Amino acid sequence: MQQRTSELLYAYWNEVRGERFAPRRFDIEPAQLGAVLSETFILECEDTGKITFRLAGTKICDTFGREFRGSDFFALVQAADREQLKVYVGEVRSLGSVMVMEAEASVAGFGPARFEIVVLPLVHTGTNISRLLGSITAIDPPHWLGSERLPEMDVLRYERIWPEGRPHAIADKFRNPPALIPELADARIVRVNRRNFRVLDGGLAND
Repeated sequence: MQQRTSELLYAYWNEVRGERFAPRRFDIEPAQLGAVLSETFILECEDTGKITFRLAGTKICDTFGREFRGSDFFALVQAADREQLKVYVGEVRSLGSVMVMEAEASVAGFGPARFEIVVLPLVHTGTNISRLLGSITAIDPPHWLGSERLPEMDVLRYERIWPEGRPHAIADKFRNPPALIPELADARIVRVNRRNFRVLDGGLAND
């Protein structure tokens, strides 16, 4: 994490989380996010696996030149990057990681604009991760940013952050961890970055 917005959002989320796998959606107080609120968003995770913007800050919408509410989160990036993005977001939902992504959007006649994007897990109802909190922040924003509608972005890098130092460290503290990690019997095995995962509807579990 390199951007102030990302660091402040993560610090607030981690404080509210305490020793839980993730904080609840209604534990997040927008007033506490102050000046970074315009660069934050909340995503809704549907049973179909689709993830859409439920809320998006005004600065995000102004920067990209469009309204985000109801749009597909994965459509932020080029089609070639979407499957890998789904893997990382799946880890956020099932393993409690925090995803940090750097991406860039290029507009003809202008240089590329780079962004840092952070995604953090939230519990809405029950014990499943059904909401995601995040931010999109421009890195050294060019002078023209906000005057042009931005296209789909190219992903430059991903980073995982484990709030407790390793996957499942918090989930293991729950009396019934299967409530957070679904039945794995019918899952499909996928190998990513030398690690095996069981692919489930709505997320991944470490194999």
